[in-house]
Amino acid sequence: MRVLSGIKPTGKLTLGNYIGALKNFPNFQNEGETFIFIADLHALTMPIDPEFLRENSKIIASFYLAAGLDPKKCTIFRQSRVSEHSELAIILQNYLYMGELSRMTQFKEKSQNMNQNAIGLGLFAYPVLMAADILLYDSDVVPVGEDQTQHVELARDLVKRFNNHYGEILKMPEAKIGKVGKRIMSLSDPSKKMSKSDPKGDIFLLDDMKTIRKKIMSAVTDSGSEVIYDIENKPGIANLLTIYAAIKNITVEEAETTFAGYRYGDFKKAIADAVIEEIEPFQNRFYTFYNDPQTEKILEEGEAKASVIARVVLQRVQQAVGLR
Repeated sequence: MRVLSGIKPTGKLTLGNYIGALKNFPNFQNEGETFIFIADLHALTMPIDPEFLRENSKIIASFYLAAGLDPKKCTIFRQSRVSEHSELAIILQNYLYMGELSRMTQFKEKSQNMNQNAIGLGLFAYPVLMAADILLYDSDVVPVGEDQTQHVELARDLVKRFNNHYGEILKMPEAKIGKVGKRIMSLSDPSKKMSKSDPKGDIFLLDDMKTIRKKIMSAVTDSGSEVIYDIENKPGIANLLTIYAAIKNITVEEAETTFAGYRYGDFKKAIADAVIEEIEPFQNRFYTFYNDPQTEKILEEGEAKASVIARVVLQRVQQAVGLR
């Protein structure tokens, strides 16, 4: 089995990114061939400072290693350093249609408040590059957040279309979403996803422990006093229960039982304790890798390995369409 996933280096990573992706990545490396990349080409679809992009790519690489990814068991690399991603995207763009791309929820959300004359082609064609990322490694499983499942479905449609025309060339991938913690919400507004842009509602992975505790203790709760999982009527409490369950690797129902009879203040304190217990050692490992020159070497070795594997798929596609 081959697993592929990646994170875009466009902002500070949050507790939501940790729970939804980083915490789970190491589980896959023991199940089969695992490819985890830094999606730096995707970061260019919106304006971004070059120095920030370089620095954040280094930070994400260090996060990967701190989370437990082992370069002996998986391949960690920068998307931009494996040219096959761009080469395959150029070919595959001819097999996806403008109507399909314009219906992508992410494109509609990001472009609705933009000047129509200022929307870059990269933002519109984002799913094409994502399809290339997935298909380039004959991926079986693609761990993604809920907001990316539509893109994986589009990649699956592309595989059907391409294979119907050329034969069994591309491997059919399958999206995989975590059962617990697949959608961590903002602490200040539990109707919105924790999304790198709310200093009060987002717990950033490099926040100090005092700040993390303060944010959790200030989290929006709800009327009443019961600690129960009720998304409709108690979204703030439900979000905190989800965070605890994901951190402790238990079900939400088990978390709910744990906090039966708790007051909100004591409940929040327990959540803060659990998050800090998880994130503090994670941060310590992060700084070790961030300051280690070997981290760059790990990326370079991963890029060389990824390129060898990706080249096989690219050449297969080139042969099928008549470019070889």
